Amino acid sequence: MNAFKTYYWDVLKSNYFNFEGRATRKQFWMFFLFNAIIILILKSLAFISSRFFGLLDPLYNLAILLPFLSISARRLHDTNRSGWWQLLNFLPFIGTLILLILLVMPTQPAPNRFDK
Repeated sequence: MNAFKTYYWDVLKSNYFNFEGRATRKQFWMFFLFNAIIILILKSLAFISSRFFGLLDPLYNLAILLPFLSISARRLHDTNRSGWWQLLNFLPFIGTLILLILLVMPTQPAPNRFDK
């Protein structure tokens, strides 16, 4: 439960619109994991009762869009790349694959241009 608060809730609470600074690989992927679990639960509930739960999944995806973009930008900053690299998602398959590789890369230990 402490990991949920640290890696998911704190990102939503304090870094909702924060596109500055850095996010470690663990912070990003833990946020991604908790987000994936919540989406899986919402999709399962929508499958069971689409009339009642069918609207929750799109609303959640819309609500989580900005926090996900912000933590992705901060993760890219941690590898000394601009958050604008996220635009690679608009290239079918290859862009998403390149972005995934960039998000998996290790943290740059030395200070970089994105440090506060």
